[in-house]
Amino acid sequence: HRMRGLGASVVKVEPPSGDPMEFASPSIYAWLHEGIVVEKQDLKSAAGLESLHDHLSKADIFLTSSRLAALERLGLGWNDLADRYPNLVMVAIVGNAPPNENHPGHDLTYQAQHGLLSPPHLPRSLIADLGGAMEGVSAGLGLLLQRARGLGSRESRRAIVSLEESAAYFAQPVRWGLTLSEGFLGGSLPQYNLYRCEKGWIALAALEPHFWMRLQSVLDLDNPTQDLLQEVFGKQTAEHWEAWAKQHDLPLVAVADDSTMKSSHV
Repeated sequence: HRMRGLGASVVKVEPPSGDPMEFASPSIYAWLHEGIVVEKQDLKSAAGLESLHDHLSKADIFLTSSRLAALERLGLGWNDLADRYPNLVMVAIVGNAPPNENHPGHDLTYQAQHGLLSPPHLPRSLIADLGGAMEGVSAGLGLLLQRARGLGSRESRRAIVSLEESAAYFAQPVRWGLTLSEGFLGGSLPQYNLYRCEKGWIALAALEPHFWMRLQSVLDLDNPTQDLLQEVFGKQTAEHWEAWAKQHDLPLVAVADDSTMKSSHV
């Protein structure tokens, strides 16, 4: 999807059974595949493999999300492809980084490993998957830049992107304590917090001194505590406070809930 948005012509090869995302969320699948040619091929068959090789002979980037061992069994490992397609670069998105690239895992387990979950709640976004996808685009563009400059060795024409490491990257604020309960952005600041309103919730992020001073001035308060702000914000709806914040150029928005998100995608 991101590559297509950057102007690339993209052909995606799916197994005969299709992509599970198409069944899990047809709307997301349709959004991700806008402008992308999708082919269903059985790569275990001679015809399916021949079709893929036809694409590879004309491609700049081979982006995969299969286990490396599975690619090797199909004759699609890097050692098999590097000599056959000297202009091809390869980005392999795997779960865990080598030497554990064949260990099973999923977005949920990668987030769990790095402290990004608050049980019993499941994550609201697929951070590892989306972060890994973005890193895959960056890696592919970097490899093409090296190729254009005539730099790098045969091995440097391939990059391995780990979803687990992507989750670890996004977990840095947790690792360093910034967003933990006692951290600077973990809920200890009244100007950077969530507040329950008469209806709904608001998110206030008046971190910069000029925003914090403006908020106090407009509310006629002097260095208010979190409890005092809760009392003030609890008297009106989240919708009211969001409109009010726009009037006063303050970083405050209503928190979108499940019903809001559903209605915005109907």
